[in-house]
Amino acid sequence: MSSSPLHAPPSVAASVPATPQAVGPARRRSHLWTVRAPISRRTYWVLALTGLFTPLVLWALLAAFGGLDPVFLPAPLQVLTKAWTWATETGLFEDMGISIYRVVAGFVLSAVIALPLGLFIGSYRAVQALLEPLTDFVRYMPAVAFIPLVMLWVGIGEGSKIAIIFIGTFFQMVLMVAEDVRRVPAAQVEAAQTMGANRAELVEKVIFPSAKPALMDTLRITMGWAWTYLVVAELVAANSGLGYAILRAQRFLQTDTIFAGIIVIGLIGLITDQLFRLAHRRAFPWLYLKG
Repeated sequence: MSSSPLHAPPSVAASVPATPQAVGPARRRSHLWTVRAPISRRTYWVLALTGLFTPLVLWALLAAFGGLDPVFLPAPLQVLTKAWTWATETGLFEDMGISIYRVVAGFVLSAVIALPLGLFIGSYRAVQALLEPLTDFVRYMPAVAFIPLVMLWVGIGEGSKIAIIFIGTFFQMVLMVAEDVRRVPAAQVEAAQTMGANRAELVEKVIFPSAKPALMDTLRITMGWAWTYLVVAELVAANSGLGYAILRAQRFLQTDTIFAGIIVIGLIGLITDQLFRLAHRRAFPWLYLKG
């Protein structure tokens, strides 16, 4: 007689693997390597500070033990001392103020024109066909190549610096805004059309509100580009500003001033970027809900 299924032979019973409880409790998986998993604020700040200060420590070690001439690689303490002297004796804050003014003016001028233009390019295929190829063509032209023309058209005053920053950011911003608008789900547009929305209502009440979070991220990214064009802009007959100070220091091999200027620009950019992120969280809190 065959054995009952309820009573397996000893050999079969011995081959049955042990239950997970017999092995022991499962290890808790780390959230650090889980895709898009949240981490604690403390962990975030520890990692952020580690990422910021590790290059500084490596720089200090290389300057101290790398056998390099300080003219080519000054030590961090030397750069900090130079920055303090610049701030207390030679007008660092004045240079920061004029550079911030030029960057913000060029960026705001770009945004005021690029946002509505990109909105129309992303919303209407006819406008896209008319303007996008031209914008693609111009955006590959280096901004520095426009300096002679800007000097002829605008002069060598503040307008020329703002114009260079505008040229460097405007065309990129237009295309990014248009792409943000095109990412609005077609289902939202079709639903609004079904409910009788006209063209103006589609753009004003459906497409633009849906694209707002992406548009603010685009503004944050292009603000960084505006800062990268600062030194180029201050090539145009400038006698003040952070970019001008860096270029002047280059002529006299004042490497510590060059490092100080670059670090100051980086700190201003970091603060600006964090302010944009904070504004994004305040404006669109539902995007940061857990779950």
